Amino acid sequence: MIKFVLMVNRQGQTRLSRYYEPVELSRRAALESELVRVCLSRSKDQVCLPDFRLVYRQYAALFIVVGISDSENELSVYELVHNFVEVLDKYFSRVVSDTIMFNLDKVHIILDEMIQNGHVVETNKSRILAPLTALDKMADG
Repeated sequence: MIKFVLMVNRQGQTRLSRYYEPVELSRRAALESELVRVCLSRSKDQVCLPDFRLVYRQYAALFIVVGISDSENELSVYELVHNFVEVLDKYFSRVVSDTIMFNLDKVHIILDEMIQNGHVVETNKSRILAPLTALDKMADG
């Protein structure tokens, strides 16, 4: 099961966070700062994460960090992250930190179409983008 998805830039600023299990707000800030430190240093042995395993990939200046349970397949999560970036790239044509920041609602829609309650429900790019294209048509018309 997927526990959370974060998008963080190189400066350590969280651009997107979606938690699929309840985490106290006071613990979120500490957790996110610890995860940023781990990802930027590129060493997994510096931090003890007893509740989940960490899967992350870097795309340009963005890190996409996913916390998963022990039963989840890491390779499938890597593929999910790559698919997520491809969908973002298809919709926005160029994914950078500012794109995420200024279109956070659309990024959340894309993520919600892919993952619900911590489980992957859709991977087809056209189906994932269908709600956004419908919203864009309504806004134009």
